[in-house]
Amino acid sequence: MRNERTISAVRKVLGLAMIVAGIGSAAVQLARGGAPARSGQASAATAQATEASRIENAKLETRAAGASLDATMREIAGTAEKAKWVGYHVDQVAGDRGVCCNNDWNDGNCGTCRLEKENGGMNSTTHTDGNVKLEGARQLVVLYRLEAKQVVKIRVASEDCTLDVGGLPFVWLTGVKATESVALLATYVRGSDFEGHREHGIGNGALTAIALHADASADRTLESFVTPEQREELRRQTAFWMGAARGKAGLTALQRMAKTDPSSDVRAHVAFALSLSHEVGALDEMIRMAHDDTSSHVRGQALFWLAHKAGDKAVGTITGAIENDPDTDVKKKAVFALSQLPKDEGVPKLIAVAQNNRNPAVRKQAMFWLGQSNDPRALQFFEKVLTQ
Repeated sequence: MRNERTISAVRKVLGLAMIVAGIGSAAVQLARGGAPARSGQASAATAQATEASRIENAKLETRAAGASLDATMREIAGTAEKAKWVGYHVDQVAGDRGVCCNNDWNDGNCGTCRLEKENGGMNSTTHTDGNVKLEGARQLVVLYRLEAKQVVKIRVASEDCTLDVGGLPFVWLTGVKATESVALLATYVRGSDFEGHREHGIGNGALTAIALHADASADRTLESFVTPEQREELRRQTAFWMGAARGKAGLTALQRMAKTDPSSDVRAHVAFALSLSHEVGALDEMIRMAHDDTSSHVRGQALFWLAHKAGDKAVGTITGAIENDPDTDVKKKAVFALSQLPKDEGVPKLIAVAQNNRNPAVRKQAMFWLGQSNDPRALQFFEKVLTQ
């Protein structure tokens, strides 16, 4: 059930069949768009910008972030008795996909993002368009929903999304520094109950936003979330984004977690996160985990995700586990991993296991998955067995 929930969640986020990675890769391509006119307080860098995101159905205000993003947000929140949104842009990690504000991933055409839809808000007929000038070709829009003088939701969107604010006030901040953005978002991650709210919590929204920042401070902050004293759910969620979005720095952190994290559940999730990474070395670390981890659960999970990577090295590790792993449960998981390979690879190997393996439980497992394959070669094998 854990694997099914994981795969379902990743498909929702990344739109991939495998999974992922997610997050496969989980990097975001932000197309260019158009958003609110700059105020006179905009910075010189912002004044040179030529790109924009679209904001609709909003009572629009543009202001400079000032010397401190945290202080500016506190000031805005202090007057936010009723619901309002605050947004700004930062540079986005490189990638080939865009993200809509409901965490659906796309190939560069986000359409309209209705920020108030899931809050049950009624969209006003009042319509205000603006153009907030953005710098660079790849931008992430970070969005905060405020109410009762506090932040109640954090979301992200591609700059090509049209943001429908549902008639609420919207404050667009200019001149936001990426390092200050990461630092502010980190306070919401550290203060959140990940176990209680999962992907719908404010902490998950903040974690997603941090992971998509193209700034070295994001790597350092994510690494601080996976130290052993942090909560397990936070370590698991952070591991996902390290594999899905953080490239070489993410791989280095995952390799360390794979060897040192005290929780077998977290290390099993690290195997999944490694399957999302496109970095050289990710596959080798998964193979090492499948061979050497002290937990049979982790070894089995590494085999499962190796099956989705396929390739000669992965297949060799899977078949090697069937023959050599001392734990029968791991052997059975490796047989299941064979069933996940492309049929031209997996079915012949399952037949070989069913015919030749010395462990009857393993042979039975291979027979079961052959029966699920609906492959003509499996039928021929069964006919041969039954007529002998």
